[in-house]
Amino acid sequence: MSNDNRFGAGGSEPAEQRNDIIAGRNAVLEALRSDRAIDSVMIAKGERQGSLRVIVELARERGIPVREVSPVKLDSLCPGGRHQGVCAGTAAHEYAELSDLFALAEQRGEPPFIILADGMSDPHNLGAILRTAEAVGAHGVVIPKRRASGLTWTVGKASAGALEYVPVARVANLASCIEELKKKGMWVCAADMDGDSWCGADMTGPLAVVIGGEDGGVSRLVREKCDFIVSLPMYGRINSLNASCACAVVLYEAARQRNGIRAKNPK
Repeated sequence: MSNDNRFGAGGSEPAEQRNDIIAGRNAVLEALRSDRAIDSVMIAKGERQGSLRVIVELARERGIPVREVSPVKLDSLCPGGRHQGVCAGTAAHEYAELSDLFALAEQRGEPPFIILADGMSDPHNLGAILRTAEAVGAHGVVIPKRRASGLTWTVGKASAGALEYVPVARVANLASCIEELKKKGMWVCAADMDGDSWCGADMTGPLAVVIGGEDGGVSRLVREKCDFIVSLPMYGRINSLNASCACAVVLYEAARQRNGIRAKNPK
């Protein structure tokens, strides 16, 4: 895999089919005051007066990213509705805590098996990774709060239902999360370029697999925190795979090793 994973941004669903957008000042303000999971707040560029200022301050207090976008963008997200210069993107599913992932592993009597998505901005890729995570029996996925896709409606759709079964934890800092995982006895590997053979690494114990984002792969700091790197051979003329495709290959190798002979004859 390459650090030069420029796969392009995924397309967005038609706005009229979405149910993950809250539009209007009062609606967004009340959503922020409640316990509802919100991924981001979008305000029209240059608009910070009155209740919009309160919305921005409250969002930042809750650690919710605030993005300035064009009025045209807001119009496209809220067709036929009055957004009043602001809308919020809500989560399609409640986020889990990191401890929930370990609790699930303990409940199953298995060594923890977790995927970390480092800066995954394409919701279709994140949804596909969730789908693979469920298929291989992983105990959860971890995503960063900023500069990455949250659990949007599109992610839920792309996961083909897996979002209902795979806990997703959201953390402020992925590098710090890796340190915490190591303290709990986990080995952390990154799927990236210039690593060991993807099928030669030992993935049988407590394991966290880091998959990089579409634009830059695994970030430098996160890579430095990992215990080892695994790479996929590229026999053609391109130098990288789509992030979710590469993730599927690595996760299934981990599942093969972790399940031993059962992976050869699952029946």
